[in-house]
Amino acid sequence: MELGLVGLGKMGGNMRERIRRAGHTVIGYDRNRDLADVHSLKELVDSLQGPRVVWVMVPAGAATQSTIDELAELLSPGDVVVDGGNSRWTDDEKHAEQLAAKGIGFVDCGVSGGVWGLENGYALMYGGDAEHVAKVQPVFDALKPEGDFGSVHAGKVGAGHFAKMVHNGIEYAMMQAFAEGWELLEAVESVTDVREVFRSWQEGTVIRSWLLDLAVRALDDDEHLDRLRGYAADSGEGRWTVEAAIDNAVPLPAITASLFARFASRQEDSPQMKMIAALRNQFGGHAVESK
Repeated sequence: MELGLVGLGKMGGNMRERIRRAGHTVIGYDRNRDLADVHSLKELVDSLQGPRVVWVMVPAGAATQSTIDELAELLSPGDVVVDGGNSRWTDDEKHAEQLAAKGIGFVDCGVSGGVWGLENGYALMYGGDAEHVAKVQPVFDALKPEGDFGSVHAGKVGAGHFAKMVHNGIEYAMMQAFAEGWELLEAVESVTDVREVFRSWQEGTVIRSWLLDLAVRALDDDEHLDRLRGYAADSGEGRWTVEAAIDNAVPLPAITASLFARFASRQEDSPQMKMIAALRNQFGGHAVESK
């Protein structure tokens, strides 16, 4: 089949290659002309035969909205737009309604796999009407990992991005647990080879996982992570997961704590700890350190 792909960055560029390897035609557009097959959205749409499928792989928010606004004026009834970026699920319903007014279908798709997806495949979680999903199915089949799993029609519009959001929230908590365990191992004198402890967990343990494999890979490159600064950004999904938990009265203590730990990583001198130190000094005479 033919696919128009908008956004050819780290994810989109590798996705284009994997889809092509499966025998499909991909016409890609990116603002970076060196990466693009065509140089405007209009040229991309004009290059595809109807009914068209256009996959949007650009940053969530304004970039996605402006792309969908433009596609809504360029595409025809019967065409389908897929949002494969990390959009918030609440935006999906708006985009579906906006495009449906023009007779254009909409599918949201959470994509996981990162820079390894080209070779290993991408885990896909998608939402939308069955008739629209069916038009995109050959591309889903090309992108997913080998085997029976790694791809799911999660439900209605918004379900794909909601499922990916929860996936990323779980990822936050898992990474935090590995990080805390690593720091504790590094802190004691009795453990003399933390990296090899992590490596030993890769076989036969209940915590063996791809994240553990990546942790070992990182420690092989920099055994004590001396070259890194202890700063971790968040891309939005963790916050949205916590907000959804509040809206639905679902307790998420581990995921919430892992998000807040990232916030703490950005403070060189914690204002909260200043107050804690002051209070300990006031009620217990505990020593405080001057700046």
